[in-house]
Amino acid sequence: MTSKVLALLGAFDAAHPQLSLTELAGRAGMPLSTAHRLVAELEQWQALSRTPDGRLRIGMRLWELGQLAPARLQDVAHPWLQELFAATGENVHLAVRDGLEVLYVDKVHGRRAVPIVSRTGGRLPMHPTGVGRALLAYEPDWFVQAYLARELERPTPHTITEPGRLSRELALVRTQGYATTYEEMTLGSCSAAAPVLVDGRAIAALGIVLTSRRARELHRLIEPLRAAAAEIARACAAAA
Repeated sequence: MTSKVLALLGAFDAAHPQLSLTELAGRAGMPLSTAHRLVAELEQWQALSRTPDGRLRIGMRLWELGQLAPARLQDVAHPWLQELFAATGENVHLAVRDGLEVLYVDKVHGRRAVPIVSRTGGRLPMHPTGVGRALLAYEPDWFVQAYLARELERPTPHTITEPGRLSRELALVRTQGYATTYEEMTLGSCSAAAPVLVDGRAIAALGIVLTSRRARELHRLIEPLRAAAAEIARACAAAA
């Protein structure tokens, strides 16, 4: 029974924040009648709720429980995200690797900053994102080779998917200490990211995104970005 409840809750993600009962049952891989019964219990417990048009979404009870999860990295890093945003006025986000994806754990942005697809709690592929590339560059060789051996997603025509070229990009990241991307995840935006290194391991990556029209300005943001990532690393090491 527990596995079925987890399958229902796991059917929701950043791309599917709202689902009809039929969609939910299909994504969870269970009969509609079973899903109907379990959803009723989850609604009663406020783990699920409904939109005005009757679609299902994650309920406030789960949000409350989620706030109890350990969040030392976010707590330590958030002031530096705020400071970097105040200094640049651009979107700033923090991500960690989770499997073969990056998981965005914090974000600071303003209404004047360029719209971006990352969201706190959302996931994106590693290779077309600045934070993902900054993380991937510091993974062990066996992991990088396994990652590059896959059929890589190509969100835009500018996405680098050739293994040899990506390997060279990752080597450059390790040499210069930061990653840059240009319209590889979304058209109209470019990014830079720096790894948060603790004992030589990238525990997270700090990224900044701006419109492609201002790509020439990206390099002046590199030093503030790297400095903030280094401060987060020192704070994390001290808090360990």
